[in-house]
Amino acid sequence: MSHRHSRRHLAAGFTLVEVLVALVVVAIGLAALMLAVSGTARTSGYLRDKAIAQWIGLNRLTEVRLNTNKFGTNTDASEVTFANRTWHYDTRYFDTSFTSMKRVSVRVYAGDKKTKGGPLAEVAGYLSSSLSPPGTSNATDWTTGTSLATLGTTGSGGTSGGTVTPTPNTNTITPTPTTTPSPLQSQ
Repeated sequence: MSHRHSRRHLAAGFTLVEVLVALVVVAIGLAALMLAVSGTARTSGYLRDKAIAQWIGLNRLTEVRLNTNKFGTNTDASEVTFANRTWHYDTRYFDTSFTSMKRVSVRVYAGDKKTKGGPLAEVAGYLSSSLSPPGTSNATDWTTGTSLATLGTTGSGGTSGGTVTPTPNTNTITPTPTTTPSPLQSQ
């Protein structure tokens, strides 16, 4: 009889209640994992959209800076297709305390102009009509005048002294090197 009892005890498995409890625990764990994964995917998509909107805003700000008709209307809006999606932006011009300078603000939204929602990115910059046109900065010779044109160094590693030659004068200025006493020298 005891032999039959021990064989029955060895053949016993999980009860139905134990299996159901284990399944509930696994289901709750998987549901929590799915929530975490979907939240990460949603955040990743939002950050991608925000980065693209930032690029569009910076592109628009560059277009405004390169435009020769700088101070037209106080606002303009348009749509653009970028990264296989439609985006829209509005560009606003604000006065500053300098009459020849304006603050430019570009706000970028996902979707077309009819789409509601807040901007994903806003880019700001400054625009001045008193600056020279793009590409003409090399027309001015910046080496003339009283500014220092070249700096030549001599010695080990360029730290022991040097010769400075100002333009247009031919005077030579030789700075004297300064040394700081080490803690061993001061004792």
